[in-house]
Amino acid sequence: MSERTRTAVISGGAGGLGQALARALQDRNWMTILVDRDTGKLPTTAFQWPVSCDLTDPEARRIAFAKILKIYPEIDLVIYNAGITQIGAFDRSDETSHRKVFEINYFAAVEMARAFLNSVRAARGTHLAISSVAGFSPLYHRTAYAGSKHAVEGFFKSLRSEEKSFGVRTLIAAPSFVATNIGNEQRQADGIARPGSAGDGIDYMTPDDAAAVILKGYDKSCPMIPVGRIAKLAWWINSLSPRLFQRLMERNVRGTAS
Repeated sequence: MSERTRTAVISGGAGGLGQALARALQDRNWMTILVDRDTGKLPTTAFQWPVSCDLTDPEARRIAFAKILKIYPEIDLVIYNAGITQIGAFDRSDETSHRKVFEINYFAAVEMARAFLNSVRAARGTHLAISSVAGFSPLYHRTAYAGSKHAVEGFFKSLRSEEKSFGVRTLIAAPSFVATNIGNEQRQADGIARPGSAGDGIDYMTPDDAAAVILKGYDKSCPMIPVGRIAKLAWWINSLSPRLFQRLMERNVRGTAS
């Protein structure tokens, strides 16, 4: 009897990091299901299935996830990668834009986890949330983004304890700045922009480099995976002295903010 091909579902699969993760998994002969709002430019291959879905639309989620689960009742890995950022001061933001960031970054991930919970249990698989340095520390001009990523980490760290008895792993990866949309931020009037597009970032990584670090952490079952030199340094400094981290962050990020 042949071994079942391992399957991964990746939200934000049409983005730079999503595609890099998919390529790396396909090199391992995984089947990758790439979920994104617009997957028109992604080819369907023997190891890749693009599924178009607005993850903030409950009915669209229900239809898309049911279609996936009908063919793949056992999911080895779900990567919660979909997200947006919002760049700008809180005093120039509004409730609508703040909620939009949470709808995509947090609530879409929560409902995706709910939909695939039993299929990941069936495979004794893994939930892998893509958070950020802003998920465990403050970040200048990112109140909504940091708030949503803190929420993501709180949710998945708590889920970890619940799913452990089912043989399911729950991991969190925290990149610093991944250059996925430099020069293509498409920033809106409310500050919402494409991820990886900020001009005030520090020590950017390529998506392929970030994906390699994330999957290395996956292989080692690391509960928290700081991605890149800046992320590792931020994790260490913030753990030892949050006050020192805040000062350094303000000096470096605030000083380059546009």
